[in-house]
Order: sequence, then structure tokens, then C-alpha cells
Amino acid sequence: MSKVKTGLSKKLLTRVLSVYFILTLIVTVGQIFTEYLNAKNHIESELQTLKNTFSTSLTRAIWELNTPQAISIAEGLMELPIVDGVQIRDENANYIADFGRTNKQPMEPVTTGVMRDHAGGTFGYSFPLIFEFSGRTSQVGDVTLYSSFEIIFGRIEVGVFFLIGNAFIKTAFLIFLFLNAFRRMLTDPLTELTDQISKFDIGRLEQSKLHVRFEDDNELKVLQDAYNNLIDDLIIFQDRLHHAQGELRTANEKLDEQNISLEQEVARKTASLSKIMLDLEQQKDELLHHQKELRQENEGRRQVEEELRKKNRELAESMKTLQLAKDQLVESERMASLGGLVAGIAHDVNTPLGVGVTAASFLQERLKGLQQAFDDKTLTSKTMSTFLSEGQQTATLLLTNLNRASDLIASFKQVAVDQTSEAEREFNLKEYLQEIIQSLAPSFKKTQHKIELDCPDDLIVRCAPGVIAQIFTNMIMNSLIHGFENKKSGQIKIKVSRRDSDICIDYQDNGKGLPAHLLSKLFEAFFTTRRGRGGSGLGTHIMYNLVTQALSGQIEASSEEGKGLRYQVQFPARRGE
Repeated sequence: MSKVKTGLSKKLLTRVLSVYFILTLIVTVGQIFTEYLNAKNHIESELQTLKNTFSTSLTRAIWELNTPQAISIAEGLMELPIVDGVQIRDENANYIADFGRTNKQPMEPVTTGVMRDHAGGTFGYSFPLIFEFSGRTSQVGDVTLYSSFEIIFGRIEVGVFFLIGNAFIKTAFLIFLFLNAFRRMLTDPLTELTDQISKFDIGRLEQSKLHVRFEDDNELKVLQDAYNNLIDDLIIFQDRLHHAQGELRTANEKLDEQNISLEQEVARKTASLSKIMLDLEQQKDELLHHQKELRQENEGRRQVEEELRKKNRELAESMKTLQLAKDQLVESERMASLGGLVAGIAHDVNTPLGVGVTAASFLQERLKGLQQAFDDKTLTSKTMSTFLSEGQQTATLLLTNLNRASDLIASFKQVAVDQTSEAEREFNLKEYLQEIIQSLAPSFKKTQHKIELDCPDDLIVRCAPGVIAQIFTNMIMNSLIHGFENKKSGQIKIKVSRRDSDICIDYQDNGKGLPAHLLSKLFEAFFTTRRGRGGSGLGTHIMYNLVTQALSGQIEASSEEGKGLRYQVQFPARRGE
């Protein structure tokens, strides 16, 4: 028997170990890559944390044009282990300091904190330097802190060597274990079976059976039993074969006799077969005709299917156009709400500014009169006393009206910025609701409507403030336009409370309300009771989408005709919890 070139056990062991080695390599590489990402994320977090440590002093140094101090701060940052390079630029993107391993930055100033990867195995965190003065903010420059792959590898070096050593040890132990197990359980028994099978003799079937001892009943034991059973069957079939050979000789003699009769029968069957062939030719012609009709019918169906596909494509394009139009209408509704807010604030700010201008003009005239009396040397104590009294009153009036205009503009600025931004932040809900109500005050100026706000003073939420501003603006303006139509004095009650980790808002007005058949359509897009009078029907639909999607909450509306409208809103105090 020829020798096996590649043993089954060796091939099986090679494949098992290859799969294990590949899996071990993938897992080890994955663990090393995870260690690298974790170390890099940690270093990025430390770079971002450094912003809170030195940004204030560096901002003031640049604002005061104290370049040596800014360079000194940069040199101090270079001493930190995680910093490989520092770039400091002024507001015109001119470099004040450029130390260590750095890369060329874009000419545009950095307006927000951003983490970037650079060539040469470095990455950096860039953020703007904002200086606040008298309530105003100004960007005085930006800073970029660089770190590198060498710093990351220095942190994970021990862990990487440990992972590689661990993988080598486990692989070596598994190879040793598998070699012994495969040799004892597979290679040696297979060799003994092969030797006994190679001694097979067809003339001595009983002595050709296998006799190998196995420790347990495994597949090789089953193979041996099956081989021995096959030998037993061969012995039985040999006996049957000898008996069948005798019967075959007898049958051959009878077959010769039957051949003669068969030839006669074949001649008779040939005549019948010729007739059948003629019938088959006729059926073939009919089948070809039917196939032609089927091809014509299939062609018609293909034309119908092509027409249906064309109609489906046109329908899909129409749906995309409708969706785009809907999105544009929603954005127009949001900007229209902001435009109305701008117009009201501008009108309300104009009054205190006009009073301030008048007071300043009056004070200027009195100063000219006082200067004239001083130059003519006719200045008396009475004139001076009168001027001081009028000046004090004028200054008080001027300061009061300017503060009022400043408060209105500050409230409008915060609400307007939030309505155009989707950034999330923490804020005091009561103070923010008061700013929203104050920014909407011009719309209620010529009415007797009242708004009552009941909200805890220390209620802090985290979400996009613009979403809250848009929801309450739509609620209040809907009450003013729809609920208080033809009503002189309306009342709005807003009650805010906290239930576990959720914020609960109960909004209620005493307007004309909605009947049941209209209330069920309240949150549908393009539903309005002022069709043809400026109503778009998107206000409540936007509210519903903002509450359910932007705030991950829920909103319900209830109303009875003549008894006002009530909204109940519930959403998490902190997004993601």
C-alpha cells in the first residue's frame, strides 16, 4: 500500500491551528487597536481639559498685547508630557508662538473647538480664544495643541507587549496539547487500521477482518465495525453469487428461446410505432403554434410591465417633490415666527430709545446753557442747583429707558439665537420661559391678555433651548391668534413641574376652544381654522414633531368648545436619560 503524502490528522491539525492562529492574531490586533484608540481618546480629553486651565490667562495676555506672556504660557505647555507642539495665533491668523511638532493651519480663524488628525503621526485640538468685556464677547485668536503617535505608544507599550506575549504562550501550549491529542486519538489508530486493511485478501475474507482496540466507542470504532460488517456481507454475497451463476446459465438457455419470439413481436410493434410517430408530428405542429401565441402574449405583458415601472418612477419623483415642499413650508413657518418676533421687539425697543434720545437732547441743551452762564460769569447757585436737579432726573430717566431696551434686546437675542440653533446646553427653565414671554410681550401690548407662569426656581434642564422657544412661541401665538379671537381679556396659565426624571408642562388658555371633530386633526400637517386668512396649518404639527423627536417626549391636547384649549407635555429633563 502506497504511503500517504499528507496525513488526515496533520491536515486537520494544520487547519485547526491556522484558524486559531488567525483568530488569535485578529483578537490581539483588535485589542492593541482598542488600547490605541482608548489612549488616543484619553489624550484628546486631556488636551480639551487643558483649555479650561490656561485659556483665560492666555486670552487676557493676547487682549493686552502681552506677547512675552503668551510665549511663556506656550513654553509652559510644551513641558507637559502629552503636548508635542503648540501654535498660538491672533485674530488675524498671525502666529504668536509655534513650538514643537506642528502643522500649517488654514488662514481662517478657528471659531469652535475641533480635533483634527495631521500628517506625520500627529493630531491636534484647536479652539478659539474668546474675551468678554462689558457683556460683549470678542475672539482674540486661537490655539492648537498637538500630540503624536509616539506619546500614545509610550502609554500603551507595556500593555501591547503583554498582549503579544500572552498570545504566544497560549498558542504554543495549544499546539503542544493538540499534537499529543491528535497523535494518541487519531494518528496512531488510523495507522493501525491502515496496516490491517492493506492485508486484505479476497480469498480469505474471515482472516481479513479488523481487530484494533479502542479506548472508547468513537468514529474509528464505528468504522471498524462497519468494515467488518462489510466483510460478512461479502461472504454472504459470494455464496449468493455462486448460486446465481447456476441460475444464470439456466436463464440464458431460456433467453435464446425467447429471442425468437421477441423478433416476431418487434416487427409487429414497429408497424404500430410508425403510426404513433405520425401522430406525434401532428401534435408537434400544434405545440409550435401554441408557443408562438404564448410569445406574443408575453411580449404584451412586458410592454404593460414597462409602462407600470414608468408610472412608478413618476410617482416616486412626485413624492420626493412633495416632501421637499413640505420641508420648505416647515422652515418658512419657523422663520415667519422669528420674523414676527423681530418686528414686535423692534417696535417695543423704539419707545425707550426715543425717550433716551429726548432726555439726552434736553441734558445737552441744559449743559450749553450752563456753559454760557459760566463763560459770561453769570452762574449763580440757584442756576447750578436747578441744573443739578434737572440733570439727576434726566440721567435717571435716560438710564431707566436704556436698561429697559437692553433687557428687551438681551431676551430677544437669547431666544432668537436658540431658535436658529440646535445645540444642547443646560439652562434654568423658569428664567428661559420668562425670557420667551418677555420677547413676546409686544404681541400682547395692545391687549388685556395675561400670562401666568408657575415654575420652580431651581428647575434645570438639558436640551436644545431653541426647541423649547419654538414650542412655547407656537402655543402662546396660537392662543393669541386663534383662541382669543374676538376676546378682549384672555388668560394663559403655564404650570411646570418635575416628576422623577421627566418635565411635565400643563398649558391652558380660556379661549374659544375646539370641537371634537377638529381636535382630532390638531396635530396634522396643514390643518388650520384660518384657511385663507394667513394660517399655514404647520404650527401645531411642528410642535408635535419637536416634542416627540427633538425632546423624545409626548404631547396631548384636550379641549371643549367655548372652554379653552389645554396642552399636556412630558419629556426627559436630560436628553439621553
